[in-house]
Amino acid sequence: MIYKIQRIVRDVRIAIDENNTSEQLIASEDIDTLSLEEIIRSKIVEAVRRILTEAPVHLLDGGKHFGDAVYWRNQCSGWILLPEDFMRLVIFKMSDWERPVYEPITAADPKYQLQFSRYKGLRGNPQKPVVAIVSRATGCVLELFSCHDENATVEQALYIPLPKVDRDGGMYIPERCYTAVVYEAAALALATIGSNLSSAMSELSKQLLV
Repeated sequence: MIYKIQRIVRDVRIAIDENNTSEQLIASEDIDTLSLEEIIRSKIVEAVRRILTEAPVHLLDGGKHFGDAVYWRNQCSGWILLPEDFMRLVIFKMSDWERPVYEPITAADPKYQLQFSRYKGLRGNPQKPVVAIVSRATGCVLELFSCHDENATVEQALYIPLPKVDRDGGMYIPERCYTAVVYEAAALALATIGSNLSSAMSELSKQLLV
């Protein structure tokens, strides 16, 4: 869902005001209303990034499609160039896989080296597929291990893009993650002005990611 930045700022300010338990208002702590709202606005993109990185898959509303071209290599494994705005994998499945993959590994994972083993049983396969997100000189790629043959096609491939404000002043945020984003933005803004309320707001945000 697309949320206007103005609405997000308003909701963050409401959350701060409702949870402010000190005798003095936030506005009296050398931070006037306008300055606080500017700080909140500057923290929204980072708050969205944190929440969409940490949120469980069931809270994410779909995502963007990728994976139109598969580049094959030996052992029926291959790779797909990831979009420049790629942030997080939601789901990936080849047409001959028995199940999709939700959690990719990295090149630093001990499982990664096993994907190049001469022993077939140690590598990913259509019954227990493996995907890895790997950085290359040409950009990040998703490596897939592996298929029965090179006739397999991409059946499902969704990702969450890096958050950004669109030309109309809106941001895409999964609806079920919105309140967590509001509290995380509040936590970041409060940390900037040195408020002790920051940690409490961050904890509230984490509690909503269930």
